[in-house]
Amino acid sequence: TRRLGNLLLVWSGGLAIGTAAAAFSGSETFYRDVAMPSVHRLLDPETAHRLAIWGLARAPSWLLTSTATQAAPQLSIKAFNRDFPHPVGLAAGFDKDAQAVDSLFRLGFSFVEVGSVTPLPQPGNPKPRVFRLSADSAIINRYGFNSCGHEQALVNLRSASASGWVGVNLGANKSSSDPAGDYALGARKFASTADYLVINVSSPNTPGVRDLQRRQKLQNLLAGVLAAADEAVKLDGWKGKRGVGRPPVLLKISPDCSDQELADICAVAESVGADGLIISNTTVSRPSSLSASSDLTGQAGGLSGQPLAVLANRAISSAYRLTGGRMPIIGVGGLCSGADALEKLESGACLLQLYTALVYEGPPVVNRINRELEALLKAKGYRSVADAVGAKHRAEKCSGR
Repeated sequence: TRRLGNLLLVWSGGLAIGTAAAAFSGSETFYRDVAMPSVHRLLDPETAHRLAIWGLARAPSWLLTSTATQAAPQLSIKAFNRDFPHPVGLAAGFDKDAQAVDSLFRLGFSFVEVGSVTPLPQPGNPKPRVFRLSADSAIINRYGFNSCGHEQALVNLRSASASGWVGVNLGANKSSSDPAGDYALGARKFASTADYLVINVSSPNTPGVRDLQRRQKLQNLLAGVLAAADEAVKLDGWKGKRGVGRPPVLLKISPDCSDQELADICAVAESVGADGLIISNTTVSRPSSLSASSDLTGQAGGLSGQPLAVLANRAISSAYRLTGGRMPIIGVGGLCSGADALEKLESGACLLQLYTALVYEGPPVVNRINRELEALLKAKGYRSVADAVGAKHRAEKCSGR
């Protein structure tokens, strides 16, 4: 019995050491085939999400830097008057309350977007509200802007020491009588701290939010947000990482817009003076390609992950064409590989974001995408990421299409 106990001790100790070594070295196969599936078996999606944020907020820097590697020079790109080491950032929705910003940069993200943040704290929609569609590498969520509120998020953000670009995604309270005013409040609150602001009028999980994408409402909302941001930086005398002046204000839009709705959004964004677009948010549609059971696909909420890629890429391409490439686009939705990254870049995005791929593959996914993208750029004769941006449209123009 004693010998058996010793053998078990040695075995478990070796397993623990091997597991730790694999985790610390950022092993892609370990995370994809062992760590993440184990988490999914043991924990429901929201509990896993909460524990991930809790752990990242407390993790020592030496534990996390091992998962990140330095990106190749060919992956660097300039956007919004800032140099990025590579185009892959983290989308809003993961670190909703800005609790783990420094750790997220240590995982290798080029930029991080926190939120959505609402003026007042709110719990969001009833649970359960997050569902994994593992067969499709997808997620359906109906969180509903659960948020700690402006005040606490600002405290958390100011305590971060990250030198990278940090965006704040703004939302409206569910009970608000003036949703447009909530976005202006957010701009006023965060304009002196955030490196960019995002007007999220495309979440499908808060009643009335997507109505704000309609032309006249969007024009009024965007003008109010820009005025509030300008006022805030004048009062605070802000001089941040991007220089003097208000941070860029971007509009995050839905992949479910009609062609006319997208044309109206792009026209308003340009005419009022938005600095860029984020395309896209989650979709309320359910592609026929989904393999998950109907009890999952039938859940209300927004679908993200691989099945969103086609819709998102189509919207990116259309927006690039509508704006003539004048408005920077951050592409998000179904980013899981270097090929996905290149398709978004060629469609017109200059920066990229992911979230769902992190759920299924863990932190090494950032390095893998960058490595694959570097190889694809070289194979297709692009000297840099910037050369690939909008290439699809230049090719179509040359061919007369």
